[in-house]
Amino acid sequence: MNFDDFDETMRIFETVHDVCVLPGIHMVARIDGRNFSRLTKETCAFKAPFDERFRDCMAETVRHLMSCGFSVIYGYTESDEISLLFDLDEQAFGRKHRKYNSILAAEAAAKCSLLLGVHAAFDCRICELPTRRQVLDYFRWRAGDALRNALNAHCYWKLREDGLSPRAAADRLAHMDTAGKNELLFQHGVNFNDLPAWQKRGMGFYRIKEEKEGYNPLSGESVITLRSRIHTEMELPINDAYEELLIRLMDNAEAK
Repeated sequence: MNFDDFDETMRIFETVHDVCVLPGIHMVARIDGRNFSRLTKETCAFKAPFDERFRDCMAETVRHLMSCGFSVIYGYTESDEISLLFDLDEQAFGRKHRKYNSILAAEAAAKCSLLLGVHAAFDCRICELPTRRQVLDYFRWRAGDALRNALNAHCYWKLREDGLSPRAAADRLAHMDTAGKNELLFQHGVNFNDLPAWQKRGMGFYRIKEEKEGYNPLSGESVITLRSRIHTEMELPINDAYEELLIRLMDNAEAK
């Protein structure tokens, strides 16, 4: 058997289970940190429940993922997770799950490891969302998760400061409703509503156009050009206003 025939035969085992996202289906990649509890608490000893250094690391990782070869119209991060909404017409790698999963996890791990100076790993999966409504619901879901996690995290660490063990603090929170958790924080001098928006709702990333002054070497004149840059939104809107932002981004992408 010559090598070309041999190569074709063996590649079947590599590609036989390839899953591709159909045209017209929205793609969202969710990239999650692996063993980040140990990384943030022990390896890097970040401040709990939230640390600006870790926030900035995740933000820079999102910006990197939005600039590494895929057409991403919206990025979002909360805690140790990242979500990326791709352009509806994205065709890279034939829309194969395994390519997106492997490349995005690797890119996130490489960038985050460089930023932190320690080993960091991520996993990735692709969510296929047939309608815009499901795209909007996805990001509202992740924002809701951010809100719940922020409330629990602040309560947990206040209980730990009171001397409760990890198990005792977790058990107490498990039997407490939202109103009770807000009251717990209030008793510790914390108004949950006054906490930074990025802690409660995460951060969003999207491209905006800006005017930049340049120089035309042929005419010798100054010129104004439009440049694209990734904007970091640390005070995301909520509910319908959040949906309006996402709809505008999708509309702009589809109008190109």
